[in-house]
Amino acid sequence: MQRSIQPYWQRGGQDFASMLKDAIARQGELRRRCEAFDTELLARCEAAGGAAYRDLCAASYRQAVAAHKLGADFDGSPLFFSKENFSNGCIATVDVTYPSAPLFLMVNPTLLEGMVTPVLQYAASPRWKFPFAPHDLGCFPLANGQVYGGGEATERDQMPVEECGNMLLLVAAICQARGSATYAGGHWKLVAQWAAYLIDKGLDPDNQLCTDDFAGHLAHNTNLSIKAILGIGAAAKLAGQLGHAAEAAAWRKTAEGMAGQWVAMAKDDGHYRLTFDRPGSWSQKYNLVWDRMLGLDLFPAEVARTEIASYLTRLNRYGLPLDSRKSYTKNDWIVWTASMAERRADFEALLAPVMTWLAEAPDRNPMTDWYDTVTDKQEGFQARLVFGGMFIQALAASPAFSRDAAAAH
Repeated sequence: MQRSIQPYWQRGGQDFASMLKDAIARQGELRRRCEAFDTELLARCEAAGGAAYRDLCAASYRQAVAAHKLGADFDGSPLFFSKENFSNGCIATVDVTYPSAPLFLMVNPTLLEGMVTPVLQYAASPRWKFPFAPHDLGCFPLANGQVYGGGEATERDQMPVEECGNMLLLVAAICQARGSATYAGGHWKLVAQWAAYLIDKGLDPDNQLCTDDFAGHLAHNTNLSIKAILGIGAAAKLAGQLGHAAEAAAWRKTAEGMAGQWVAMAKDDGHYRLTFDRPGSWSQKYNLVWDRMLGLDLFPAEVARTEIASYLTRLNRYGLPLDSRKSYTKNDWIVWTASMAERRADFEALLAPVMTWLAEAPDRNPMTDWYDTVTDKQEGFQARLVFGGMFIQALAASPAFSRDAAAAH
């Protein structure tokens, strides 16, 4: 926003030479800390999802972290700006932060706050005139205002339901990781505004983009509707924790009613539809994972069970397609989808083709998150921060996000 942010390592006035000297002097200590961190993180991943899942997380970690720049705000607090590699280079893209969040929620929620806070500050400023959440803060390395779609000028190619749902779920997840709703309280006007937007627009979204924008505009998107409903439920939970009793009760009742409508509208023969108006279609309902992890319990457990059983019949050699339209997939979403499974065997069955792809993919590139499940060929994208999403199974097993803990928050 037109102000120069220093790299985080320079916040105390250190120059590059002194940084290197300090690192050399502390090399033994730093190496021990890194090794201890690696050991603990990989052990948590293996305990949550098995050896193959541990290896996938190991392959994902560096790309998830390296696609960021850590800066220091004027008060020294960390601001963690992402670069949307392999597209238009947007900085601080909300619907890329959303899939990357599990890693940072698990190892250091302060980093996720450093990703989300600049977006909240921008959305609260006079620059952002829309009732929904923004998509990005600019083009890396300049976080001077949204450039995607219609930017600050028009609603063309915006992602209104997507980004409102993302921001509400991210804020709620930060609060759950912290064990306090204080962070949401500091941005309550926006939380309430975006919850109201989703109540009005979220049940049956009109023709718009979602985070899978490479697939084009899609109306009546059932997975996007899930995100909206869970966003309202998350806002209701935060309202209750902050003492806004009327909003908590009203939003919760609304979210419950919308979830009931969703089940009736999306139900098909042995699965749930890609869009409400397309019988026979299907899609990965990866957004549903937050219903359990945030302790919202808005959707009947049978929805996830039905979907998992259906997905197990649709696997190709290299994974589960994103939806019924094409054979390509997003492997981060596969892991989110697999994390909805109640049985470890089902999680491992959905993960196994991804590991086959990782072993056999012919492209000698940084790992991609978008490839064809039949041919194993890369469709696009590589070295992206979305790989932080691979850690969602491990996050779901963590103390703050396990089923019982989530319900108690």
